[in-house]
Amino acid sequence: MHNSPVTLYLVRHGLAEERGDRFPDDSVRPLTGEGIGRLEEEAQGLRVLEVEFDEILTSPYTRARQTAETLARGWAPSPRVSDVDALAPGATFDDLLEALGSRSGRRHLALVGHEPDMGQLAARLIGARRAIAFKKGAVCCIEVPGLPPAGLGTLQWFLPPRILRRIGRRG
Repeated sequence: MHNSPVTLYLVRHGLAEERGDRFPDDSVRPLTGEGIGRLEEEAQGLRVLEVEFDEILTSPYTRARQTAETLARGWAPSPRVSDVDALAPGATFDDLLEALGSRSGRRHLALVGHEPDMGQLAARLIGARRAIAFKKGAVCCIEVPGLPPAGLGTLQWFLPPRILRRIGRRG
């Protein structure tokens, strides 16, 4: 079977509530209102850049799921949002490859997760020696040869959240 190039958008979740006594279980820590507002502006920036999503895969952690849902609302029709345990903190690269392999018909996938995992994933996909630092809400676009990614991908762009929001306001 011939694999076609696939565009992966790696997204770190948005601004979340602080760790602490209010959220002893880190997996349920939500985004802040400000975090959701910023993500809505970033989604507008992604639309200006003509980004498409066939599906948004997300860590099942609350803040990542809310990030994915906020992004999805920015498109009509909204892309499907799917929880993928392989995007939760501590999952392995092999787990993620398996999850991506089951989506071989997709051409534009967003992957919403956490640091340091997103930075390590980006580095691994493009063959960088060091992880790429992702601010909350940053988006990295990497084209890979197919799904699951076999061989190195090509970094298309990497935008911090402030730049995405600026693009969205000017669009």
